[in-house]
Amino acid sequence: MSVVRAGLRPLSTSAFLTNSFSAVQPILAETDNRCSTGRMLALVVQPQAVSPKVGRRYVSVPLHCGKSPISSVNQPIRGWRMSTFETTQDGITRRIGTSYLNRPSLYPDDGSMTKDTVVDRYFMHGLAPPEKFVTKDTPIVAFGSCFAANISRHLNARGYNVLTKKTSKAHVTQMGDGMVHTHAILQQFEWAWENNFPKAPLWEDYAAEEFGFTEEARLATKSLFDAAELFIITLGLSEIWYDEPTGEVFWRVPPRGKIDASRHKFRVASISETRANLDSIHRLIREYNPSAKIVFTVSPIALAASFRSISALSANAASKSILRAVLDEFLRDVSPNDAGIFYFPSYDVVKYAFNNQYLPDRRHVNEYVLGFNMTMFEHYYCSPGIEYEELAKAFRDAQGRDKHVAENGQATMAEFVENKEIKRAARIALRKKARLQRLAERKLAKKIARKARAALPDIAAE
Repeated sequence: MSVVRAGLRPLSTSAFLTNSFSAVQPILAETDNRCSTGRMLALVVQPQAVSPKVGRRYVSVPLHCGKSPISSVNQPIRGWRMSTFETTQDGITRRIGTSYLNRPSLYPDDGSMTKDTVVDRYFMHGLAPPEKFVTKDTPIVAFGSCFAANISRHLNARGYNVLTKKTSKAHVTQMGDGMVHTHAILQQFEWAWENNFPKAPLWEDYAAEEFGFTEEARLATKSLFDAAELFIITLGLSEIWYDEPTGEVFWRVPPRGKIDASRHKFRVASISETRANLDSIHRLIREYNPSAKIVFTVSPIALAASFRSISALSANAASKSILRAVLDEFLRDVSPNDAGIFYFPSYDVVKYAFNNQYLPDRRHVNEYVLGFNMTMFEHYYCSPGIEYEELAKAFRDAQGRDKHVAENGQATMAEFVENKEIKRAARIALRKKARLQRLAERKLAKKIARKARAALPDIAAE
């Protein structure tokens, strides 16, 4: 493509596309110098076909100044008007500004969402790994926000080797979906590989049971991290509670009975500290398990409440935006030199590919949306995985259910709360069972130790 001016040297395409208006200003100035009338012969954009894979079609159009194209020396130069071109997107021809001409990706419209190519072209474009690398034998460690639990459950049910779904003393297997911010995630890597842990008791589960820094649990975590060939890390939120004297960060909000207002404080993690945490996580993995692949995701599940003095809606928007923006910057900086790091757009697809993606609480994601995300992950990352035709069908099915919700509504809030309480009670029961089992094991270990100590005098006497 070139920009042709009668009697003047051609203007480079890159200069024209980078900033059309600023690129034309020198033309006008040069023309003024060459023509006392301050008028020019012609300025025509001559596009050529570009990127047939994306499905665009371009036609030659004149560059406009004022109300009509410049066509002769007698045409006065008035105000600037953006040049346009025709493009065919998903079978529909439309006219858009030339400033979009050199952009490899267009935003999907409703028509785009009906095409079988929608997932490839609009969801995973530029993000899919060059080849699938997850087999049924690949050791996978997945933790972070509660959205990580969805990926873990799906892959485990499909027969993949998810280490964090197996019985272990490691905290990431028992509370992995509660490490929702970058500080908590980084703490696990620092603890496992460098035996660096908080000075204060900051790790507690949903029932306020304290998770200690025992060597047994650390070694179990280290064993998982050493064995992992894939880390799936899900970032959840940016709001954190911390211990002011030490600067160390809690997993979750300090329990009401243990909170000390004189030292336990709240803040929103900054962009710079979030980036520093991601850099440290990446550095540790590459130092201690250099061949492991890393997939980052962001959880689409909103804050239940905020400690900020603004609406939870706005607080959640800020919390997610920090994570998404920092992760994007991090990946842009790191990916060119690390072929084993990826972003899976679960957050983006949930937020922008569906119209009724959330349950009545407007926080948790509808099952059909979750199911499609899991199917998408399996298609692009797993071998043998599933074929694209099955993935396209999964999206059409999810769209159909999305439309059904729009037309017929979903469960009432009362029904949703009742169902949620049933599931919550089941989770609590499982956690209680696991807690009692751990206590029984500790008691047994102490009993064995006491017997061993009691036997020592007899052995000495012999």
